[in-house]
Amino acid sequence: MDFVVVTGLSGAGKSQAMHALEDMGYFCVENLPPDLVGKFLELLDAQQRIDKVAVAIDTRGQAFFDRVLGALTALAERGIRYRILFLEAREEVLLHRYKETRRRHPLAAEGRVLEAIRLERHQLEEVRGWAHIVVDTSDLTPRQLRAELGRIFTEAEGEDSLLVQLVSFGFKHGLPLDADLVFDVRFLPNPNYVQELRHRTGLDEEVREYVLHWPITQELLMRLAGLVDFLLPQYSQEGKSQVVVAIGCTGGQHRSVVIVEELAKALRRSGRRISVEHRDRARVAGAP
Repeated sequence: MDFVVVTGLSGAGKSQAMHALEDMGYFCVENLPPDLVGKFLELLDAQQRIDKVAVAIDTRGQAFFDRVLGALTALAERGIRYRILFLEAREEVLLHRYKETRRRHPLAAEGRVLEAIRLERHQLEEVRGWAHIVVDTSDLTPRQLRAELGRIFTEAEGEDSLLVQLVSFGFKHGLPLDADLVFDVRFLPNPNYVQELRHRTGLDEEVREYVLHWPITQELLMRLAGLVDFLLPQYSQEGKSQVVVAIGCTGGQHRSVVIVEELAKALRRSGRRISVEHRDRARVAGAP
């Protein structure tokens, strides 16, 4: 299990970091008491379905963090890999953020925010020394922070965090509402006009061979794969964690299904994370 503890100075961006990790597939929990860390991970481990977990911990005093570090030491002894992500920012930046949001600093019960910031920084000195990853968010926008964390954690895992969802659909049944990119392939030769193919789908080999037989289909696939492969890094830089690419034909049963399947193969060869959905294929009589 990959276990990440997100901590650091209040106002440095822990909430944005948790959102980013959640988009990268981490199961995220905020303010879990350290005494429950071991039991919590045992429960997740028993399910055998969750292998990436992130827990955010706020300032609760040095004794609280002593228990956290003790719990993490116990995890290491059990062979569970963990990393501490520590977020910090310059004093004047934190002060500005609190003035801008008008939120109360957790350590500023009666005193001034500036005094609370300095007290918290002192309390977290030891924890910062334990950190595997330290990110200064002083000059980062929330989008830039998400991009930076995506780079750090996906490089560590050796994978691209952006999930590409390829969806085939039929225009006569309406556009997918969550589509980021929509491509119309109704100009391709239609297997629906071939009697023996009409009641089959693009997952059947006969339909696939028919659609791919035409030179225009081969040129479309080449250009489409190149375009999508070019666009995906641009979406990643914008901080997106998921891109939905919709391919439509008339009924969503033949041409769009074949194009989605072939595009998925091409993008997977480029190392992309791909999921495939054929939204309207089941509308074919007899389709499973």
